[in-house]
Amino acid sequence: MKVDKVLLAEPRGFCAGVEMAIKALAWMVRIFDPPVYCYHEIVHNQVVVDRFRALGVVFVDDVAEVPPGAPIMLSAHGSAPEVIFEARRRGGVVVNSVCPLVTKVHHEMKVRATKGYTVIYVGHKGHEEAIGTMAVAPSSVRLVEHEEDVDTLELPEGPLALLAQTTLSHDEWSGIVERAQEKFGDLWMPTRGDLCFATTNRQGALKAIAGEVGTVVVIGSANSSNTIALEKVARAVGPSRVIRVNAASELPDDIEGTIAVTAGASAPEELVQQVIQRLAPTNGVETVRNIDEDEYFPPPRELRDLMRALAGALALGLGGTVGPAGSASARTGADEPDAVVRSEVLDDDRQVTASDVLAALAP
Repeated sequence: MKVDKVLLAEPRGFCAGVEMAIKALAWMVRIFDPPVYCYHEIVHNQVVVDRFRALGVVFVDDVAEVPPGAPIMLSAHGSAPEVIFEARRRGGVVVNSVCPLVTKVHHEMKVRATKGYTVIYVGHKGHEEAIGTMAVAPSSVRLVEHEEDVDTLELPEGPLALLAQTTLSHDEWSGIVERAQEKFGDLWMPTRGDLCFATTNRQGALKAIAGEVGTVVVIGSANSSNTIALEKVARAVGPSRVIRVNAASELPDDIEGTIAVTAGASAPEELVQQVIQRLAPTNGVETVRNIDEDEYFPPPRELRDLMRALAGALALGLGGTVGPAGSASARTGADEPDAVVRSEVLDDDRQVTASDVLAALAP
């Protein structure tokens, strides 16, 4: 491998929604005795999932697999209303770590359906976000994945709306919008678009450097929609080679020249640094900043309420095991002196990165 230089895209890696979800699950692991359950993978990255699995998190695809009273977290991709209902019915602590941007689309889906609209939803069939969003109003929604899918749509009379999976590439979305407008004319769309700002920012940062190199390395898992979107963006820009890897060990040995590197919104920074170390550029790394991001999502409301309740119980000198009736026990006894500090840490949550949290959780 003879790499001259690495152009490192900025922004890259964890977005605000992923930051929030990972830190929230880390709190659940610290508060509750294992196992803690999570509906679907917390985010689509194998390193992150394996790190939590090693700490006793059990990932399930059906909340019926969760024992009654056990704590459960709902993933960042959003869950169907019936899944949320069933999770809460089981009697344990439920923390919904859905990304607020996905919640926005769920709300738009519900409002449009209530007003009699048929919703054309642009998304990837089988993706957790698409499944959860379409379940909000299943009889009022039609899924399209590609521009040609619009041509075969047969829709009932009445108003039409167009909504999107948040992690689509801008090119995927814009092409379908144009085709739908040509076929159907007037379509309602939200004033503020559904595409995730972080996904768009990462694509823009990659476009700014991909044309200057012969090879682009995209870091992220194959089931990560925003990672695959980055891969598509890179190929559209036109470098001779685009390589997606889950880890540095997957890099081929024949990479050479100046390389562009980026990471999907669910890929931890430790993977980026491992890739750079493996590339070992002779002339170092140049970070190319395209836009600054300062978006922050606080911990889920249920987690904030739980932490306040635990801190209050400790302040009253209850000690021992504290938790809602019927739920898994919370580790808040005198044998853990930092327990009271936890509510204070939540107040400083913005100052702690999910990458740091993951590193601290490493075995």
